[in-house]
Amino acid sequence: MKKEPTTTEDKEQRLTPQWRSALELVDADLKRRGSAEPTRRAYASDLEAFAGWARAAGVEPEQTTARDIRLFVSECGERGLAPSTVARKLASLRACFRTLREHGLVEQNPAELVPAPKRPSRLPEVLPADELAAMLDRIPASTPLELRDRALFELAYACGLRAEEIVSLDTGSVDFDSEELRVEGKGSKTRVVPFGEPARRALTAYLERGRRALAAPGEEEALFLSKSGRRLQSADVRRRLRIWARAASVPGRVHPHQLRHSFATHLLDGGADLRAIQELLGHEQLSSTQIYTRVESARLRRAYEQSHPRA
Repeated sequence: MKKEPTTTEDKEQRLTPQWRSALELVDADLKRRGSAEPTRRAYASDLEAFAGWARAAGVEPEQTTARDIRLFVSECGERGLAPSTVARKLASLRACFRTLREHGLVEQNPAELVPAPKRPSRLPEVLPADELAAMLDRIPASTPLELRDRALFELAYACGLRAEEIVSLDTGSVDFDSEELRVEGKGSKTRVVPFGEPARRALTAYLERGRRALAAPGEEEALFLSKSGRRLQSADVRRRLRIWARAASVPGRVHPHQLRHSFATHLLDGGADLRAIQELLGHEQLSSTQIYTRVESARLRRAYEQSHPRA
């Protein structure tokens, strides 16, 4: 399989007019459905890879068969791509041909006939409640950036937010009277999540003493601003969390989704109903939330094995 192109011009040269039109149609469909920009980029990357492969094989969209997709998936595996990456590419192809079928450009979806590779079962990475609290407490509240980070991560943990949801918050997203946050989730779906007193105090301090110092006059409605006064990016959130995790000597590579996993797991530990956790996380399917019961089950199993005399 040829090396992936590195420029837009290279990619365009690898695509036939039919594949280029197909990919533009899929992107337009994703836009219509309210998919986030990172999601659209991921689809585009996966589909460009297949379209380049198909061009080399002399296969156009309407000629693509399940056998072609199986060959592509097999080559991806031979190149050493992780099963999760291959599964994502296959999911992108299913979405692509579903869109083409809806528009009458193909008769069937060949990707539906190709099974996804088996992926090893992995439990969400969760930080212990005391360790997470200690990390948050270690973030100072002196400079505008420290005030921002303390408020940001207090809110992320208090509300179980994704990194993309954190940076999309505006000042109007916070309702201090009811201590609730209005969150724009995946697919432009909005949910309202409560937050507690620690997050309220951190947010108040940031808005009064931190954000005012960071904001450029009349510039941004974003809640969390960079040092240049612009909306913070997801990469900034990941980078700042790593800094504070190291400062608190938290082991491993801590990432924002761990705060979300910890939020759900700690709620479950405290007796929260699984349906309530589903709504707070913004999961469409309860099955997405049920993985946290496996975390609890694994924790109980460890406690049993360590404590029971005949375990």
